[in-house]
Amino acid sequence: MIGSDDEVWYLGDFAIRQQPDRVASLVKALHGGKHLITGNNDDAAVKGCDGWESIQAYAEVSVDGMHLVLCHYPFRTWRNMSKGWVNLHGHSHGRLKPLPRQFDVGVEVWNFRPVQLAEVLGGIKAGLRGPT
Repeated sequence: MIGSDDEVWYLGDFAIRQQPDRVASLVKALHGGKHLITGNNDDAAVKGCDGWESIQAYAEVSVDGMHLVLCHYPFRTWRNMSKGWVNLHGHSHGRLKPLPRQFDVGVEVWNFRPVQLAEVLGGIKAGLRGPT
């Protein structure tokens, strides 16, 4: 469950073809600090919503010593991939063969539910690419 102190990253295509008031109500209903990594279907209604703590096309974050490269689009190479950095992405709807340490976090891959980072990264040790 997402708490008010959690940081939540949405990796694009948040609310496709929705009116600004609908987007605002969706963002307001969600818990945690909300960050948007923009996708190809995020229009002005999504990007113009006041509920985002940050909006960008790309981010690099570190969580518990794990370095993450966040983008809506999957990369074939990314910064420090040979040093263990992980690429989290959306866009491909589970149809792209991932590389090691690359995970599609789109809702289609995770049974249309939010996924916690520990669950995604658990697949690194098990060699998994999605939910079991």
